[in-house]
Amino acid sequence: MGDGEMECFGPAAVFLRKPERERIEAQNTPFDAKTAFFVTDPDEMYLKGTLVSKEGGKATVKTHSGKTVTVKEDEIFPMNPPKFDKMEDMAMMTHLNEPAVLFNLKERYAAWMIYTYSGLFCVTVNPYKWLPVYDTVVVAGYRGKKRIEAPPHIFSISDNAYQFMLTDRENQSVLITGESGAGKTVNTKRVIQYFATVGAMSGPKKAEPVPGKMQGSLEDQIVAANPLLEAYGNAKTVRNDNSSRFGKFIRIHFGTTGKLASADIETYLLEKSRVTFQLSAERSYHIFYQLMTGHKPELLEALLITTNPYDYPMISQGEITVKSINDGEEFIATDTAIDILGFTADEKNSIYKLTGAVMHHGNMKFKQKQREEQAEPDGTEVADKIAYLMGLNSADMLKALCYPRVKVGNEMVTKGQTVPQVNNAVSALCKSVYEKMFLWIVIRINEMLDTKQPRQFFIGVLDIAGFEIFDFNSLEQLCINFTNEKLQQFFNHHMFVLEQEEYKKEGIEWEFIDFGMDLAACIELIEKPMGIFSILEEECMFPKATDTSFKNKLHDQHLGKCAAFQKPEPAKGKAEAHFSLVHYAGTVDYNINGWLDKNKDPLNDSVVQLYQKSSLKVLAFLYATHGAAEEGGGKKKKKGGSFQTVSALFREDLGKLMTNLRSTHPHFVRCLIPNESKTPGLMENYLVIHQLRCNGVLEGIRICRKGFPSRILYGDFKQRYKVLNASVIPEGQFIDNKKASEKLLGSIDVDHTQYKFGHTKVFFKAGLLGALEEMRDEKLALLVTMTQALCRGYVMRKEFVKMMERRESIYSIQYNIRSFMNVKHWPWMKLYFK
Repeated sequence: MGDGEMECFGPAAVFLRKPERERIEAQNTPFDAKTAFFVTDPDEMYLKGTLVSKEGGKATVKTHSGKTVTVKEDEIFPMNPPKFDKMEDMAMMTHLNEPAVLFNLKERYAAWMIYTYSGLFCVTVNPYKWLPVYDTVVVAGYRGKKRIEAPPHIFSISDNAYQFMLTDRENQSVLITGESGAGKTVNTKRVIQYFATVGAMSGPKKAEPVPGKMQGSLEDQIVAANPLLEAYGNAKTVRNDNSSRFGKFIRIHFGTTGKLASADIETYLLEKSRVTFQLSAERSYHIFYQLMTGHKPELLEALLITTNPYDYPMISQGEITVKSINDGEEFIATDTAIDILGFTADEKNSIYKLTGAVMHHGNMKFKQKQREEQAEPDGTEVADKIAYLMGLNSADMLKALCYPRVKVGNEMVTKGQTVPQVNNAVSALCKSVYEKMFLWIVIRINEMLDTKQPRQFFIGVLDIAGFEIFDFNSLEQLCINFTNEKLQQFFNHHMFVLEQEEYKKEGIEWEFIDFGMDLAACIELIEKPMGIFSILEEECMFPKATDTSFKNKLHDQHLGKCAAFQKPEPAKGKAEAHFSLVHYAGTVDYNINGWLDKNKDPLNDSVVQLYQKSSLKVLAFLYATHGAAEEGGGKKKKKGGSFQTVSALFREDLGKLMTNLRSTHPHFVRCLIPNESKTPGLMENYLVIHQLRCNGVLEGIRICRKGFPSRILYGDFKQRYKVLNASVIPEGQFIDNKKASEKLLGSIDVDHTQYKFGHTKVFFKAGLLGALEEMRDEKLALLVTMTQALCRGYVMRKEFVKMMERRESIYSIQYNIRSFMNVKHWPWMKLYFK
């Protein structure tokens, strides 16, 4: 696409593709392939330089900053010619190596081109600022275009998935992965925006929604689900101001013609511990701070809350404001989203009331009775507020907390509680209310997005918490990291097995390499029988099990027997850790304190029974099935057979997700964090290379080196490269495209081990197609020069003939003028003139 064709993208064009002028300048830039190299550097990782000399396995390079360094020969890497600068698809580069990939991303990022292809998938770098590349003009620009016809973009990936769905009649998925803070959620929103827009364009106009049922169209509702889920499921973390603390798989369903039919959302692993605990540089869920902005004074009054987060210690353990987020504006977006999604006024009030009640839970105080261990309320004002908001009786709630009734044998007895036990019960209850409310919101959204229209295919969009390495890593981090481990294995298997299957299909001799095996050790350690989850679930069955007994079992079973399981090295100032796991993205130290309780997730049943009788319908509905599940499995529960632990439920959900993904044709988007300080335009080399190594981008390059990354159909090859030796393909005589390509390649001076002939395509090792392009450019330059010379000769000959004609004319004119001058004064001439 030239500058003219790029005009369809409007102001976004400069952020998508380098201009024509820059491309022409790059092609004319002098370049010496024999001396242009990258060299390793301890500070910057890699630098550009010029090779001075090479001898005895050592290379001397003068960097562009003027420094001369001598390194081992394997520490220098060839650079690509300038015409490959800011390459849109890195798989097309002549030289595929780490620094070439890094500098390509770096140069594109400096020009705010944040999307780049790397073979079959797309890499995006978080810009940490708003870019005008997502408006309706850009959506229209990508509509119906093949990947090679438009610059890299999340919309291009989305449109390809949409077109594949329609042509192959197969479900698709878009997997957006990356570390926490890399921009997964933003890109997920863009994918949904694209499908909502494009799906709404296809087919006939939508019928008007039923009054009272929906406040917005299906497209509006799909987009509106985001602000509501973000308010209740996103929070500020150390690395990301708007971090998704839950995973989601959004399925957008389409009819046979590609018209948007309905949608549904599956959520995974809401981090409910954040409700009651935050690290100093973090904050709890956005909704708490949105409510306290005072944008709806009547709501503050109804929820009995103030505008000061510090009045609620449970949600102010860390920070209370975020620079990049305007809580007031976000609250308006959340409130509007609830209306667009079609929640009733009663449901909306209930959501806010329960959210307010959760905030008040942190202010409940209990004290120890004199000369007893029994806890009693230290004032009832807070309990009265909670009871009012939750539709309960305050005295009954306090009694149930301090004197819960438990089942002993076949009898119900009252059991006294200490202050720590009551505090733990309060904490568990408010986390449970928050989690159940969140899951109920998702169920209600799904009910409203289900239009009952006929649906044929779906495109799933996966946005799941990125790989996490914190100072303090608990059960939540293990679950998140295990999910990422499984997704990476799925990615490796799909990308590399798919690649190798094409070789097989094309009849190319190829030794099968399993690139997915690298992750098996860690995955098996976590999920196999007698793995970490199995031991955790087993310990939860023993009443006397403790964190220490769990730790000892883990160490006895795995320490020294499995390379992925290690003993952490104690470091000053670091949180205590009990074991380390070697994940694909790095080694993580885990602290197992409280894992047994987290996994069993016990609740005070006496309070839950009050919830079931609450006058607040939503709360009663949330806990309606709680008692029934327990009564049904009461006997088994004591043996540990019936109740489902958090880890077992998580594994079941993850299994379903992976089955879902395997049934689709996946499209991968890799999100990268450019720097730790969230600075726009800055790229830290070590950080980016670490992510590229971990998430399969460089693994893809590894298979490229071993395999044949470049391929071209025989007809296209003959057409494009015939110019290299036209004499081997006689004109006017039919010759099969494959034979023509074989003859052509055989007659060219290249390494003949660097390519293979398949059934329909010719496959090239990395760099050879680039070399052929160089040869073609040189040949074309030669032919152009010859053509120019012939044209100039022809033009000059024509000019010469004209000059000769002019000269003859001039001679004739001069002769006649001279003759006239001689007779001008002749007397007889005067008679002639008369």
